[in-house]
Amino acid sequence: MVFAQAVTIVLALLFTFAALRPEWLPQRLSAPAATPAPGVAAEPPRSAPAIAPDAGRAGAILSYGDAAARAIPAVVNIFTSQASHTQQNHPLFGDPLFRRFPGEPLNERPPTNSLGSGVIVSSDGYVLTNDHVIDSADEIEVLLSNGTRARARIVGSDPETDLAVLRVDNMKGLPAIEFGNPDSARIGDVVLAIGNPFGVGQTVTMGIISALGRTQLGINTFENFIQTDAAINPGNSGGALVDSEGRLLGINTAIYSRTGGSLGIGFAIPTTTVRQVMDQIIATGSVTRGYIGVEPQDLTPELIEAFRLPPRDGAIIAGVMRGGPAERAGVRVGDILIEVDGKPIANTANMLNVIAQLAPNTSVRFRFLRDSKPVELSIRIGKRPAPGSRLRE
Repeated sequence: MVFAQAVTIVLALLFTFAALRPEWLPQRLSAPAATPAPGVAAEPPRSAPAIAPDAGRAGAILSYGDAAARAIPAVVNIFTSQASHTQQNHPLFGDPLFRRFPGEPLNERPPTNSLGSGVIVSSDGYVLTNDHVIDSADEIEVLLSNGTRARARIVGSDPETDLAVLRVDNMKGLPAIEFGNPDSARIGDVVLAIGNPFGVGQTVTMGIISALGRTQLGINTFENFIQTDAAINPGNSGGALVDSEGRLLGINTAIYSRTGGSLGIGFAIPTTTVRQVMDQIIATGSVTRGYIGVEPQDLTPELIEAFRLPPRDGAIIAGVMRGGPAERAGVRVGDILIEVDGKPIANTANMLNVIAQLAPNTSVRFRFLRDSKPVELSIRIGKRPAPGSRLRE
């Protein structure tokens, strides 16, 4: 009986070791390795789990390093020396929710250096940035990603879209960025923001496109923003917003913030707008836009009810400039603009953009509703006055 119990205990121990610690047993007592089938690799011992060849690459976390590497050389830091100046007159400077880059509005003070960002758009030295980055600057210097510094001059600027074009002379073969197509971008697409936040040096942050076609924010006269949650901060202004291939989708221009820091709501000017403005500035030094001389207003539910209209898109004419193109063509206060040159008008922002693209001194057909009846008028387009003067659309 004692012998039987001892044998049972020994067998139980051997079974336990064979299952849990086979390496503790002599080779003859351990379980024989399974013979692999011809052409099949033998399975490694259980104590050394198999590691797939080049698992570091195959299982690597998705990286946007290639996209960043393509775009980074084309993004520059911008340093501006400004003489003392008074607080700038911009509607956002009094609004704590919106903060322009690179910082707060300036009061009278000694000359200082401010920081911003820019994007090289041609190999012969054209650099794109925001108008507010170089506004009132006496001297402008750009710092390339390779550490090279160079003086830059202003080719032209457009405050109504907050864009400016600089030129770095006597430098050829610069790394120009490739333009992407924001019209094919979708909400949820990954984007990278590249710039010089807080002057710490070139920085890349990642996020997604949160919204497209943002308008009526009161930031610029002409608005069509890409909204992103990529972290952008003071100093990123004028920098690049690029897609996952490193192609330029927009120019970072503003953030929505109560503190001046990033809260995940940033706005970039899309390259569709950038190209139109940039090409005109490079060709002529300024931007020419169409103008008819009216004061538009969005159709609200109250106005629709007051005018007894069915729910619809359009822009109501709340004022007509005396002697302007619209008055000469017979436009009246209360007319509702619904179509310009065959293009439907959705709201006042859409109206501003459509009319701005019309060539001055050309006649264009406008379609209105007057007393609920359609009226077509031919208006000879004027040239939009320069910013700063009292103007209506």
